[in-house]
Amino acid sequence: MPTIESLDDAVAAAAFRRLILHLRHRTDAQNVDLMGLAGFCRNCLSDWVEEASAATADPLDKAAARETIYGMPYAVWKAAHQAEATPDQLARMQASVAKNA
Repeated sequence: MPTIESLDDAVAAAAFRRLILHLRHRTDAQNVDLMGLAGFCRNCLSDWVEEASAATADPLDKAAARETIYGMPYAVWKAAHQAEATPDQLARMQASVAKNA
């Protein structure tokens, strides 16, 4: 059976890019809801990009990594697309994040 480790890097990169483009298109999918369902969100992806880039010749800082994921500065995306989280959303997120440990 194929494993994630045996996946060709070009295939993995193409799938990752498609995921990012999908998330850019689905601005209605709030980060708090992504966290509540899956335990990760756009910010997590940008943190992972930042961490992965640290070992390269051209590391990204947090702002650049977030812009890579959001397609614009994070503050601009947040002002245009992020709604105030409800107590129920926050509770689901906290319960989901607890499963990540």
